[in-house]
Amino acid sequence: MSHEVAWGDTKVYVAGHNGLVGSAIVRALEAAGAGEIIGWSSRELDLRDRSATFDAITEAKPDIIIDAAAKVGGIMANSTFPVEFLRDNSMIQTNVMDAAHSNDIDRLLFLGSSCIYPRHATQPIRESSLMTGPLEPTNQAYAMAKISGIYYIEAHREQYGRHWISAMPTNLYGPRDNFDLQSSHVLPAFIRRFHEAKVSGAPTVTVWGTGAPRREFLHVDDLANACLMLLSNYDSGQTINVGCGEDLPIKELAESVADVVGFTGTIEWDSSKPDGMPRKLLDTSRINALGWKPQISLRDGLTSTYAWYLENVA
Repeated sequence: MSHEVAWGDTKVYVAGHNGLVGSAIVRALEAAGAGEIIGWSSRELDLRDRSATFDAITEAKPDIIIDAAAKVGGIMANSTFPVEFLRDNSMIQTNVMDAAHSNDIDRLLFLGSSCIYPRHATQPIRESSLMTGPLEPTNQAYAMAKISGIYYIEAHREQYGRHWISAMPTNLYGPRDNFDLQSSHVLPAFIRRFHEAKVSGAPTVTVWGTGAPRREFLHVDDLANACLMLLSNYDSGQTINVGCGEDLPIKELAESVADVVGFTGTIEWDSSKPDGMPRKLLDTSRINALGWKPQISLRDGLTSTYAWYLENVA
């Protein structure tokens, strides 16, 4: 069922518009000529505050809401603060969706994360794997919040006939990524570590694990274009995967990043450190059938992300 959006006449609220994902969605909406794009920083609006969230959405009256707001972090943060990850994410999404419903906003896209799938899901992971087994313990709190968001979308469709949808992106990277070594994900951490090693002239960089696990990486601008396509072409309670459908070993990723950055030393692997899940690849056949596939190669994406890092972080 199609909901072809005339973007020029549309007012869109992007929750989390300053983040990695939200800022990419804003860029895609600008490119599509969206009539008006609304966003509030977390200083202007705390989405955990129910009455403030209702007031803001009631006053703005957007036609469409894209919910890319979340409290996120790596394994360390997730393991240390499960209460905050479960509570804050549940509050944010519930407040946004309840305010959307009370203002009769009929089109909403909720973004989750591939960590919602069971730890031992069959690879590549299909949408039907949801709730078929236990989660990865290290990010269970975050995953539980996102799973409840998916079912909250489904509940509004069933009970109120809302045309709300949810999408599950794979590992994302790109401009505005988090390059903090304490809390960043693997790809931005590699960019920073190889860059700093190059600048300091360090002969080696030591990396956690064996380099054997395989991971999939999608440029955030590809995800943003998928979001706009889904709002025009997708209308189902079942969540839909957004990924590139191919993965590579972490060892190969490290070598590619080192090459892009220009680090010519040696990469050493500390196999006493954990590898995490051996593989996490999404099955993207459903979104591919709608005519979407990613446009940005990993090499081009790494090059442009490193250029952004040099300009804004380094």
